[in-house]
Amino acid sequence: MSELEAPLGREGPHHGDWQYSLYLRGMAGDAPAHATAWDELERSAAAALAPEPQGYVWGGAGTGDTMRANLDAFRRWRLVPRMLRDISSRSLATTLLGTELPAPVLLAPVGVQTIVHPDGELASARGAAELGVPVVASTAADRSLEQIAEAAGDAPRWYQLYWPKDDAITASLVRRAEAAGYGALVVTLDTIELAWRPVDLAHGYLPFLQGTGLAQFTSDPAFRAALDRPPEEDVPAAVGHWAQVVNRVVTWEDLAELRSLTSLPILLKGILHPDDARKAQRRGIDGVIVSNHGGRQVDGAIAALDALPAIAEAAGDDMTVLFDSGIRSGADVVKALALGADAVLLGRPYLWGLALDGASGVETVLRMLLAELDLTLALCGHARPAEATRDAVVRSDQM
Repeated sequence: MSELEAPLGREGPHHGDWQYSLYLRGMAGDAPAHATAWDELERSAAAALAPEPQGYVWGGAGTGDTMRANLDAFRRWRLVPRMLRDISSRSLATTLLGTELPAPVLLAPVGVQTIVHPDGELASARGAAELGVPVVASTAADRSLEQIAEAAGDAPRWYQLYWPKDDAITASLVRRAEAAGYGALVVTLDTIELAWRPVDLAHGYLPFLQGTGLAQFTSDPAFRAALDRPPEEDVPAAVGHWAQVVNRVVTWEDLAELRSLTSLPILLKGILHPDDARKAQRRGIDGVIVSNHGGRQVDGAIAALDALPAIAEAAGDDMTVLFDSGIRSGADVVKALALGADAVLLGRPYLWGLALDGASGVETVLRMLLAELDLTLALCGHARPAEATRDAVVRSDQM
């Protein structure tokens, strides 16, 4: 190792030091395998996919207005760097629901990842595990929650629940998540119906109808018990039964039923109004995730970032507040933290890495994000994520 590489190389004390390994490799004529600019990485990933999966990943509800609003909201908020602060010793580490994490970042629950890469959710879990970043495994995954847990190794993991209509299946999924070492349940609330998605409709493309993304159900004993033949022998029958039992309409009163099934922390994903955060708090829910499903469910909805400050204020210090929908850079993470999030869930960008290079691509995307997060915090005068408070940002229209 050279004198330059020792203090500035990949094994440096800060995530941002990883950039110097790229400089050193570039000096040796070894250019990065993938783009280091987020927009270029996105374009490369889109070009790597066939039109149908590309449309599924990049598409949204209706006109795409909510997706655009998510991105525009981040541009309205501007960071306010502070000077003459000691950031020589810093850390991204944080604690979430009693679990220590290397950074305030998790992989959002994204289903049917095998349409992006053959290894699907297993590759994402392996890539995240290289950095100890938690993965939130989806009910709509194409690999079982046990397989995802094995791929995640010792890294923390949560399980995202689309609440089935069949109580036996619900109880079975929760028991399996507990047994496989998942540390929390994330209940997604905003997908009781699929939104009008023009791109998927134009392609006639819904992976679930082909049997993709049903692994949590087809591997579940309660689901299999209701079938005349195993799903491996009769895929259409399994798909038909899945369509009958998936996504129960739940109300506030139903949350007590879920709480009776588990002692795991429960978070509600899809919260966009502060009154809903208050209702969740009164019912003993451990956390909320401010999210509009990345613009995939309601066209013309409020941008998730615009909803975040009021929800964080309503939640106070007694409830964990997470954020997703629109994170595209380390600077975006800082803005979300400053506006009240305890951590963020990264969605589409890690699928770009998955599409390009499987587990290694996911790891690279996370290294990029954590390096940029570390550097942005430091250059704004913050040594820890918790130091990025409300005065770290200002709205551009209020300057």
